[in-house]
Parts: sequence; structure tokens; C-alpha cells
Amino acid sequence: MQQHISSPRRGFKRPCKRSVIGRVIPLILAGMLTRAPTMAAFSEDAPGVFTWRSTCNSHVLRDGDTALLIDLGDGSVLDHLGEIGVRKVEWLLLTGHHRELLQGVGKLDRATTQIAAPKEEQAFFETPAAFRKWYPLLGDKFTVHGSSYLRPPARPVQVDRWLADGDVVEWRGRRIICHLTPGHSPGGMSYQAGDKLFTGGVMHDGAKMTNWFDTEWDYGFAKGIDALVASVEKLAALRPGTAFPAQGPVIADATTQLGAYRRRLLDFRPDYVRGYPVDSFSKRAPHPATRPTPVHYVVRVSPHLYMFGPEMAGKNFAIIIADSGHALLLDCGLFPKLVLERIISDMKEHLGLRQIDACWISHSHGDHFTLFPALREHGVKFWTMDTIADKCENPRFYDYPALIESYNAGFEKAEIDRVLKAGDVIDWEGHKLHIDWMPGQTEFGNALWLELDGKKVVFTGDNLFGDPSDPAQNGHECVNARNSAIIEEGYLVAAKYLQKLQPDIIMGAHGVLMTEPKAFIERYHAWALRAIRKYKELLPGESYEYGFDPYWVSAYPYRVDLTKEDTREVTVTVRNFHSRPQRHHIALRLPPGIVAEPAVLDGVVAAKSRQRHPVRLTVKDRERQPAGVQIAPFDITLDQTRHGELFDFILMTREPPPAR
Repeated sequence: MQQHISSPRRGFKRPCKRSVIGRVIPLILAGMLTRAPTMAAFSEDAPGVFTWRSTCNSHVLRDGDTALLIDLGDGSVLDHLGEIGVRKVEWLLLTGHHRELLQGVGKLDRATTQIAAPKEEQAFFETPAAFRKWYPLLGDKFTVHGSSYLRPPARPVQVDRWLADGDVVEWRGRRIICHLTPGHSPGGMSYQAGDKLFTGGVMHDGAKMTNWFDTEWDYGFAKGIDALVASVEKLAALRPGTAFPAQGPVIADATTQLGAYRRRLLDFRPDYVRGYPVDSFSKRAPHPATRPTPVHYVVRVSPHLYMFGPEMAGKNFAIIIADSGHALLLDCGLFPKLVLERIISDMKEHLGLRQIDACWISHSHGDHFTLFPALREHGVKFWTMDTIADKCENPRFYDYPALIESYNAGFEKAEIDRVLKAGDVIDWEGHKLHIDWMPGQTEFGNALWLELDGKKVVFTGDNLFGDPSDPAQNGHECVNARNSAIIEEGYLVAAKYLQKLQPDIIMGAHGVLMTEPKAFIERYHAWALRAIRKYKELLPGESYEYGFDPYWVSAYPYRVDLTKEDTREVTVTVRNFHSRPQRHHIALRLPPGIVAEPAVLDGVVAAKSRQRHPVRLTVKDRERQPAGVQIAPFDITLDQTRHGELFDFILMTREPPPAR
């Protein structure tokens, strides 16, 4: 049974309901619930094992007046240890590198307290800024196409002992066995003390994930999920009685929940990975609806519509050539300029091409316009929707995957000539081009449709792929939260859009042609509903989106350049997923010598909406600023829940020296 030990230093007693009410009501009346809540008590969840809750659960193993801590949180536990008779902390064992587990590390007395952490995550502790890139690339380690899934401390942390799988920590007669349990974190560690397991972020009570975005390690291939399943199986084999997680309630029936959790993850996996055979994506046979042309690599879909054939599978190129010889490109990228020049020459000779007027960009990912400079040489203009344009023109202002800056394409941004709005209809060469918002793989997508050669044709970017004639396929492209891709606002919207549009032909990007798609669209819609249900079952809390979305507090720009200016303005956006108002208290944790006005953001966000705060950053002491990237976390409290330093932005005041 859980025993509660009260905060007051005079004696131990259980707090009565009246005393709690007496404390809370004045706080409500004063409007103080925007502040981080004061913890009223330790809980003793096993003999000699106490839990203090702040930005995470800090578990205290007590031996007389001495303690060993597992995770630290914001460090407030250190101020209250006397209440359970502890005078000295000898060890802090960390279950992983995530900031909220250790953000109070500066409060430790390092003369008496040593820190141990997973060896697999050593670099994250010692060189945290190395995992925040000013110039991200697709292949950066521990990223999803350039967007990091790590949450390292803002500054290096000195660790006294690095722990490997199977190591044993001997402490005052206790044997604490170290178990490497990646999945929630790349090198996360669980600690076994008898039948008790301290599991970090591996599992939340209720056989749920702690969150989704920490396990999203690749672009829809389930690397993180598979690592997590293996760790759950490893811990279940230990048959623990009680699990002490980093977040949420202590788990009393740990072995039973680990078994249920494993089954839930395995059931979830097939609906997470792509809904078409991605392994054969580049080995497609010619589509039966297409016909060869004299143009290298190009096949005909209909008298005015052309695309790449199977030799160029996976590349981005589709084109409408009007009777006048004027043409419209639908995405163009991932192949050499020399190939483009040959294709244009061939189309002029054999297909009557005179001029490519414009290239429409389907969504924000850079692989859809890597031929931007080459097309500019041919006088091609670029069109896309307003929600996409800034991601093309200022990609380093964002922390999203696969923006053009990450492709090493010889340019960092693309100027948009015509910014479109949802619902626009463009008269072009006798055709009416309809522009609509179409999210899915990413929030920042649009669809273009028209009546062409007697068919309703819609261009959908990367939102769905596959063979509609195969009833086993539902077409969904990868789920990736870092694409700003909450499913209710993405794939479900896309499915409903296609249901209403009822196209005859879907032209996906990367050379995917989908004909007779009606039943395919219905399977796509059914998958979206099923995926939403499974995420709700898998993630804790009344609004699962907080555990899904890594951007519910975000900064624009994400990369703040202070190398040439002393002052820059940043906009901080706070999102509310609830159906009720939400209070927030957000402290900006800036590097020394940089100040923010305001430094703390208090506010109330209306239901299902966003609030934006302008913040002015000023460099006060430039001479003492280090060179290179610095991390600036947000310390977040929503209503009465202290989340800690979940999200960040980065800044630079002095450029690093050139690499040798």
C-alpha cells in the first residue's frame, strides 16, 4: 500500500482533505495555477523507496540518512530530503539523457554526489550541442531526415561512471543490476533492485508509451518500435513485482502490464509502417495505363499528361503539356540536371513542348524541387500554397524533416513566385487548376486537380502510394510526428478530401500512378480511423496529442542567428489540444549572457487553439559567448502538470571556426 509522508518538517502525518482544500482554493482564487505546483508529499511506494514528482519521478533509495537517487527531475527533491530523514545523496543514477530527467543537476553537491549514466548515451551528455545542427543534413545521426529525436541537456553534464548492460552498482549492501533498454531513448537504462525495476521511459502505467515522439527514430520503418518491443520482452523476462517509471504512477503489476504492453505494441506496428510494399517501390513494372514515348524515361498517361516510367522510379517528375506547347510541372527532383536537360530537349522534339511555365510544389519536402536552379535557367516559375512557401524560402527557421536545406542540393532555399491559397482556381491554357489544402504525410501539403482528357486527375504529393487493385494495400505513407502530422489533421483530412473529390486518377509523387482508386480511398480512410484509435490506446492522458506531437510549444525561427545582431525577435507558439481552456507557464532557459523579454510566458489558451507570444532576445555579453550552437529549452507547465524542458530552440552568437 502506498504511504504518504507529509511535507512539513514537524513530524510525519497524512494530509487530510480539509488541509488540501484549504491550500488549493486560495491558489485558484489568486490565479496561481499557471505556476509550477508545489509538491505536497513524498510517497513511499515500497519499504525504503520514496518517490518525489517534479519534471519526472525521482526515486529515492534510503539507507539511514543516506540516499541513492534514480533520476533527478528539476532538483526540487534535494530541498525536501530532510523530510524523510536523508542528509546526504551519494549517487544519482540516470535512466537516460532526456533533459527533464536531470535538468536540476546544477543543484547537486558534487563533492558528495556522484553521477552514473548509460554508456550508450555518453556523447549526449558530454557534447549535447553536437546533436543540434545549424546546417542539418538527411544523414545526421539520431535524426529523422535532419530533425533530431534526442533531447540532450542544454549544457554538458559531468558523469563519474558510465554503465553498460549487465553492470552491477553495489551500494550499501544493495546490488543494482543495469539493463540496457533502448526504445524510448537510444541508450536508455533500467535498474533492477530485487523484484523492483526502475524503468525510465520504457512504459507508462496502463501498459502505455510514455510518449510517441521519443520512439520515432526513422521514416516509418519502426526501428524505434522494434527496439522498444525487445526491451519490453527483456524486462518481462525478469518478472518484476513493481516498476518505478520516470513518468506517471508506480506500476504495481509490472509483469502483467509488460506482457499487455508488448501485445499492444505488436498490434500497433502493422498500422504504423507503410500501407504498401515499400521494398518493391523502386522495382515497379510499367503501369498498364501508360504508354512509352520517344522521350528518355518518360511515359504517357493520357494525351496531355506524362510521367517518369519505371526506370526512374522514386524520382519526382510529372508534366502536363497543353496544345499550345506550354507546360506545367508537378514536382521535380532527385535526378541530375543533365537528365533534365535531355528530357526537355526530347520533349521539345517529340511532344511539342515550347515552354515550361511553372513547377507546382506539392509539399514542403526538399526532394520535390531539387532541380530548382536548373529550372530557373529555363525561365520556370514556382508555385505552391501559402502554408508551404515559407518552408521553401526559409527552411532553417523550422525543425521539420527533409526540408531543402538537408539535401545538399547546392542551394539552401527556393523563392516562390506565386503563393496560392486553398480554394484558388487558376485558369491556365484552357484548363481550370483547383488548389486545395491536402495534409497527410505532413501538414504542409496541397493538392492540385483538374479535368484532363476526360478524367478527373488529382496530384497528391506523398500522401498516399500503392496499387489500388491490391486489396491488401491501404496506401498510407509513413506516419511521422515531426512532419507536423497529427492524423486527425492530416491523413484523415486527406482521406475525406479524396472521398468527396472522387477522382478517376490519383497521381502520387515519386512516379506512383493510381487508377480506379475508389475502394483504395475507402481503405485509406478506414486505416486513418484505426490509426487514431490505436494512438489513443497507446498514449496516456485525456488528449493523446501531447504525447504524439513534438511541437506543442515551438519557436519561430527555430534557429536564431545573433552573430551579427544583438537583438532578435522570436515567436513562441503554445498549443492547446483540450476541449477546455488551458493555462501555461513557460520559462525560457537561456545561455548565460543572453536575456529574454519576457523571460516567462504566462497565459491561457482557448480550447483547441494556439496562442503566440513575441519574445525579444538580447545578447548582453558577447565577448563571453561561446562559438557555435547553443541550446535554449522551454521549461513547461500546463495547468498543474510540470513537464519540464521538453522542447527547445537553438541560437548562435559566434560562428564556429572553419572545419579543418
